[in-house]
This record gives sequence, C-alpha cells and structure tokens, in this order.
Amino acid sequence: MLRRFTPVLLTLIVVALGVTALAARPESSSPRRTADFVVLAGVAGLRWSDVDPQSTPTLWRMAQQGSIGSLSTRSAHRPTCPVDGWLTLGAGSYAGWNGSRQPGGCPPAAVTVEQPDGIGANLPNQESVVAYNADRQPWGAVPGSLSESVRCSVAVGPGAAVAAARPFGRVDRYAPGLPADPAGLLGSCVLSIVDLGTVSGTDPADRRADARRADEALAKVLAARPQRSLVLVAGVSDTETPARLHVVVADGPGWENGWLTSASTGREGYLQLVDLAPTALVALGRPMPERLFLGRPAVKVDGRPDDLAAAISAPADADREAAAQRAVAGWFFALLAAAQVVLAVAVLPLLRRARRLAGPHSPPPVSRRIVATVELLLIAVALAVPAALLADAVPWWRGDHAGGYFALVTVALIVGGTALVRFAPGHDRTLGPLGAVAGLATLVVGADVLSGARLQLNGVVGYSALEGGRFSGLGTVGLGVFLAGSLLSAGWLAQRVRRQWRPMVVVAVGGSAVVVIGSPYLGADSIGAIALTAGVAVAAAISTGGWLTVSRLVWATMAGLALTIGFAVVDLRRPVEERGALGRFLTALGEGTGGLTVHRSSTANFQTLVNSPLTVLAVVGLLLVWFALLQPWGGLMRLFGIYPAIRAALAGTALAAVIAGLLGGAALDVAGAAAALVVPMAALASLRVLDHSTDRTLPGTGHPGPDGPPGAAPTGGTPDGGRPDDGGEAAAREGDGKDLPTAAVTPPDGAGADGPRDGAADAPDDTSGTRPVGRDAATVPTARTPGAVGPARTSAAVGRSAAGAG
Repeated sequence: MLRRFTPVLLTLIVVALGVTALAARPESSSPRRTADFVVLAGVAGLRWSDVDPQSTPTLWRMAQQGSIGSLSTRSAHRPTCPVDGWLTLGAGSYAGWNGSRQPGGCPPAAVTVEQPDGIGANLPNQESVVAYNADRQPWGAVPGSLSESVRCSVAVGPGAAVAAARPFGRVDRYAPGLPADPAGLLGSCVLSIVDLGTVSGTDPADRRADARRADEALAKVLAARPQRSLVLVAGVSDTETPARLHVVVADGPGWENGWLTSASTGREGYLQLVDLAPTALVALGRPMPERLFLGRPAVKVDGRPDDLAAAISAPADADREAAAQRAVAGWFFALLAAAQVVLAVAVLPLLRRARRLAGPHSPPPVSRRIVATVELLLIAVALAVPAALLADAVPWWRGDHAGGYFALVTVALIVGGTALVRFAPGHDRTLGPLGAVAGLATLVVGADVLSGARLQLNGVVGYSALEGGRFSGLGTVGLGVFLAGSLLSAGWLAQRVRRQWRPMVVVAVGGSAVVVIGSPYLGADSIGAIALTAGVAVAAAISTGGWLTVSRLVWATMAGLALTIGFAVVDLRRPVEERGALGRFLTALGEGTGGLTVHRSSTANFQTLVNSPLTVLAVVGLLLVWFALLQPWGGLMRLFGIYPAIRAALAGTALAAVIAGLLGGAALDVAGAAAALVVPMAALASLRVLDHSTDRTLPGTGHPGPDGPPGAAPTGGTPDGGRPDDGGEAAAREGDGKDLPTAAVTPPDGAGADGPRDGAADAPDDTSGTRPVGRDAATVPTARTPGAVGPARTSAAVGRSAAGAG
C-alpha cells in the first residue's frame, strides 16, 4: 500500500518545497511620498568615470549627500541612442524612436520641436512614434505615460521634450534651454525634465569638457530647485557602441547617503532607466497609470561607504567589468562549442573500439594512454563553465589585456579542477568522474547563489547589467549548470543506496535545489524552479528502474502544474507592484494584454535560438547522444541498464532544461549550458562501461578467475561481494576492473555480442541470483572449469560485469 502511494507522497513533498521557496519574499521598504516637486535631469552618455571633484564639482557634492547607483539604459533598441533613452524615460517602459537607423547606429535626424504659442511645444512626429511602439514593439510602451500621470510638466531642451510630450505630442511647458534664473520655470509644475547635454567620444579631454558643461547646467538647476524637491540626475543613454553603465544620483528628503535599488533589479546599487518614471510618481504621491510601467520605484538602502571616492569605485568598476564581459563572452562560448565538437569527433572511434570482442578479427584496443588523455579532456571541458564562473572572483577585467587575463585564470582553474577530479578517491570507478564533476559544478554555482550571486553579475558566464534582463539570482547559464549538476549528483548518490531508497534521495537533493533556485532570497527564478520540479518528479519516478511510462509522466506533469498553481495563487494575493513574473502575466491575461507577454517570450526564444552560441552546444550534444551514445555500440544504453538512477537523472535534466528555456524565453540556452556538463560525462561513463563490457565473473565465487569450483551454483553476488539490490551493487560497480581476466564466453541463444535485444534496462536490479542477469548472462565452456561433470557446455549466470559496473 505504501509503495502504491509513494509517487503521490514524493510529488507532494516536491510541490510543498517549491511553493514554500517561491512564496517567501524578502522584506523591502515600501516607497512613499517624499517630495512636492521632482526634477529629472538627464545627461546622455554620462558615466561614473566622468565624475570627479575637479571636472564635475556640483555633481560630486550632490552624490556625497544623496544616494547613488549604476543605471542600465536598456530600451527597445540597441544601442540605446539619446532619443531612445529620453523616450523610454517618459514611457516608463522599453520604448524606441521610429527613425531610420543603421545596425548599431543611431538616427541621424534631430527631433522636431514646434512652439506655436511660446508656452508649450508640439512634437509633430509623436503620434507616429506612439503607433510604432504599439504595433512594432513587444513591450506595450506608451510614450508620454509619465506626463499623462501628472497635471502639468516642464521640459527644458529637445531631449526633455521627447520625454515630456504627451501621447498626442503636446508639451505643457517648454524652454529650449535653461534661462538665467530657472526658478520660476521649475516651480510652475510638479514635474520638470531637463536636458543637460551630452557626454560623448572616447578622448578623455573631450569627455571632461562635455561633463564640465553639463555640471555647470546642473549647478543652475540645483540653485533654483523648489523647496521639498527630489532631483534625479541620470545618464539616460549611450552615445556609441558598445553599451555601458551610467550615472544615477538621487538628492532630496529621505535619499541621504545610500545606494539606489529597485524591485526590478533586486540588487543594491543598480537601477534601470524604466525605474525613473515610477520613482517620480511615487515621490509625488501620484497613482500609477492604468497600464503598469515595466519599471519599479527606486528605494534607498543603507551601507554605502562614507568616502565618496570609495563608493564611486564600485559602480565604475562594475562598468568596466560589464564592458569587458561583453567582449570576452562571445569568444569563450565559441571556443567551448568548438572544443565540444572536436571532442565529439574524437570520442567516436574510441566508442567503436572500446568493446573487446572475442575472436581473431577483433580490432586492437586503443592505447590506454590515449583513452586516459581523452578522459581528462572530457573532464576539463565539463568543468569549463564552472571554472569561468569562478574566474570572476579575480578582477581580470582591470588590466589592459582583459581577455588574456581571463583566459589564464580560467585555464588555471580548469587544470586545477581536472587534477582534483583525477586524484580524487574513486576516480577509477565508472561513475567516479561523473559524480566528482557534478558535485564540483553544483558546489561552485550553489555557493555563488548562497553568497548573493556576485560572480554571475557581469560575469562571462553570468548575466550582464547592460542587457537589463536580470541583475540578481541565477542566470541562464548558471541555471543550466545547476540543474544538471544537482540532478546528476542526486542520481550518483541514489545509485549508492538500496533500490527502495533511491526516490527519497533524488527528492531530497532535487528538492533542495528547487528551494535554492526558486527562493527570491537566492536564485529568484520561479520558472526554473517549476521546470526543476518536473525534472525531479521524473527522475524520482524512474530511479528504481523501468521506463518513463504514461503514469509516471502524468505525475511529473502534475507536480509542475501543482507548483505553478500554488505559486500563482500566492503571487496574485500580493499587491500589484509586488507581484512576480507569473502574477504579472496572469494579471495581464485577465486584462486582455497577456498576448504582449507571449509575443515577447516567443520573440526572445527565436532571437536567442538564432544568435546564441549555446544553441550550438545543445545541438552538438543532442547529435552526439542520439547518433553515437544511444547506438548499440555507443555504451549509453548499457550504462542506463546498469545504473538506472543515472538514467533517471539524465532524463530529468533534459526535461527540466527544455522547459526552463522555452518558458523563460531562453530557447536552448539552458539546455546548452546543461549539455556542456552532461554530455562529456555521459561520453566518459559510456567509454568505461564499454571498456569493461566483456569482463566476466565466474559462478559461485563472486570473484573473477578461471579456477572456480566445479559445478558451483550461481550466487548472484558481485565481484566485491555486495548484493545487487543494495549499496553493495554500487560498490561492486565501482571497481576499476583492472585485474579481471577476459574469459572467452559464448552468449546464450538469442543474444549477440551486445547482449539481449529486448532492452531490459533494469536487468541489473534483478535480485533472484538464480537466472541469467540481463546482458551479462553467459555460458562457460567446460574446458574453462577443470573437474566439471556434466554436458559439454554448462549454462550458468555469471553475475554482473565487474568493471563495466565500476
């Protein structure tokens, strides 16, 4: 009875862990009204490296007494040109100008601003810009939403006019430049937007001159600011490629001496450009527009150093790291994909010649030195992504040759990790390298997540703040590696315990990984947690043996759905501004705007599928598994038969990685990151299983050798004396098989060199001990057993493959 309800109980445990992890939310201070007036001052291209006491004394003093952060200026276009940045500022969502542009360039034409009455202004192109964002962009941005949320707004300069124009093109108050005394203008409306100029170019002297002019204009604004006002200074856009992080400073009541952050980033010291519009409305105590902004209000958090130079060094260093990361990440993944392809080609002949066949026509075995070298290379490739993540603990981006330093650090870590696996206890066992590599990968990614995911932010295999997609928690690559590592570790541990305990081990390890991934305090990835829940349910269901039947697939589906429904119910009970991605999607679905989210996800999936090098990793891994490892000569089917828990872990990894990628808009990126770890280890384990596929154990002794007792009955034992149905099974299979002689055996009738054709994957878990065990059953000629009495050929079960089970 208990066995019948085991799948139900395990499903409930996984779902309960997942809902608990996803439902918890970090405490955050709710934004409140802090000002009667808000002044948004923008400087296109302004970076923290442009700020110093000599060139920008006004901004320096403002930053000393206010709160600071790094600003990601993502918009609907890349790069974010000045006109795109101003438009996104006024929309509160990712918006883009509809002017013609070359790839990687900005529109050449200036914005047309008409002043028919001398008070306000009109933008004649505004209606076409609104239509362009509604029809051609997937973000649902409405330019002018910020101005529509207040009764009156002021714009100074052409860039500010773009941000302050209402959807029909009207700017309430407009001045082409700052007057000598702007106090009256800034005090005429509760919201003022000021264009302070542009900082552009690569020459330091030119940038200092531009920053000095912008600082002089800021001094006039601060001198004329209204009482009880909040002033926000932001570098609203890029001015050239590649994209960079920019300045954001908040100065006003309640914003003293802190870091800026928001719910959209979840990371201290980081804001997005789309956060500035809701920040202004919350500071004024105004309601949000009916169609919610994509951004979230900024808040101040304590912990900033009192020394401004030390405080500024952090965002300036983050900008350098993000810029270096973009340049290095491309060639790193390209080299990794190339290495995977080369190793896949190199492994094919080894797989073909790994099985030692009887008779004079058997191909000569491959040199042990060559096999050992290929095994070390497979381990090194599998550890490449964890090593690249760990490399960000060293500030390689600060040198003049950042790419070279990163390569040196990563190679050193790969060599160290490979040596650690090679000399670890149990390396000679079949699953030794697999368990060690999976454990190392899980440990590296898990430790980073538990410590705040600092290595993933702007890391080569992490996520970039320049992209604006994620600022905290697990990134796409980290998710793939952690999914694969945790499930492989669960399968490796489950294989070492009794058969009936394997599902519990898988649930314990997998459930812990679900909590790490889904908790907003840690991984902050609800979609990844839901995907892993389905993978854990599948792995637990088939870890004891057997195939993925319809009933087991139903339980896995029910687990994922139950977790999704549970989290959705909890998320929808939160206030609108605190809901997660799932709650916001369901809210949009109820309002009839859920199609935008679906469109964004499908667009992101397609773009990622076409442009990402991780797609190559996923495809190469799939081809190697399908056309080589799963073939009769590939060894993976034999591995699955001997180690059902490993088969369960691989099946769960494949399911979880595909679900996480498709639902998260990452296409095959999660699967590619998982394949970078899983496929080399599967190939290595398959090589070892095939290498020992003809090793035999004589009946009755439990030990290999030609001198077994005559007529001894089979015991079903293992070379190490363990029982096939418990931990001894694993211990037996972990022998290296180096001392086992290869006996000339004759397969039973109906079985070829590869054993029975019925694909009984779980034959090794048969515990009867009185019948042939799967494909390892064989007949031993009488000539090999001196003193035997009986017919010329005596059929007996000879136990499992000793080293093939290692």
